[in-house]
Amino acid sequence: MKVIGVVGLPASGKGEFSNIAAAMGIPVIVMGDMIRREVQRQGLEPNDTNFGDTANRLRAEGGMDAIAKLCIPEIRKQSAPLVLVDGIRGDAEVSLFRRHFPGFILISIDSSFDTRLARITARARSDDFTSAEALRNRDEREQKWGLLKALNSADRHIANEGSLGEYTRAVRDLLEEIGRDP
Repeated sequence: MKVIGVVGLPASGKGEFSNIAAAMGIPVIVMGDMIRREVQRQGLEPNDTNFGDTANRLRAEGGMDAIAKLCIPEIRKQSAPLVLVDGIRGDAEVSLFRRHFPGFILISIDSSFDTRLARITARARSDDFTSAEALRNRDEREQKWGLLKALNSADRHIANEGSLGEYTRAVRDLLEEIGRDP
């Protein structure tokens, strides 16, 4: 099994990348789902503050790769030749995946601040916000987890500044190429 991971700043297009992969029949393990499960288990309101606090607590208790550790059994359950991990937030997670899955490929999704803010405003998820200051704060929180180091360690980069159609074509082409490579 080949495992690939997706890393990017908030609202860069990780979720859409995963949707495209899933539509192609590629199983997707979403790291944020591990945090959402914990928030739900604790009976907390599903919002950005509780997700961030829970992610910080999990990392404080289990190390910076704690959420990645929760994903490994989920990845191993898959029988597909290619599996996608969505939502990598730090270099410790990348290191863990590289140790457990030889040939692990990390893909960075690159989007500007203004593009990401416009997406957050439009999508209206329960953990979203609409101010530039809130996005900067979230960027800073995730950068403390090693996000910039993870972005810089990516094996492949994909830009997401154009239309959804352009992005979909680029993602499909990349996934087909990776799927063909031995």
